[in-house]
Amino acid sequence: MRVLISLLGLFIVLSCSSTEENENCKFLLNIGVNVSINLSLPEYSQLQFSGNSVYVSNAGNAGIIVVRIGNDFFAWDAADPNHELSSCSILSNSGLNATCGCTDKNEYSLANGLPLNNTNLRCGLKNYRVEQSGSNTLRIYN
Repeated sequence: MRVLISLLGLFIVLSCSSTEENENCKFLLNIGVNVSINLSLPEYSQLQFSGNSVYVSNAGNAGIIVVRIGNDFFAWDAADPNHELSSCSILSNSGLNATCGCTDKNEYSLANGLPLNNTNLRCGLKNYRVEQSGSNTLRIYN
């Protein structure tokens, strides 16, 4: 009986504990995303070449940044996860990097979503799934 109570207590402690990352990465909402983009359109033409990224508005917390690396596509929320959502926390993208407009200028890699210039940042970029249909359509979703 003691073993059962001990196991039950351990289960409750483990299930109620949260990681440091979860406690500190609370600025972004879990917004449903389901966006299709046509790579043939001029606004997405940069994605025909590896190492480029584009901003897609009206999705996620502050838009989505889509990047092509080799033949793979990645999609990240364009809101800085280490700031409350504001006009300065929206990331601007350039190639394989994204930078927030706030005074700390947090910079992230669009290859892996991790912070580049500040190792004290606890939160990486929020990613979305990317599915390619044919050669010209990407579906971005969560």
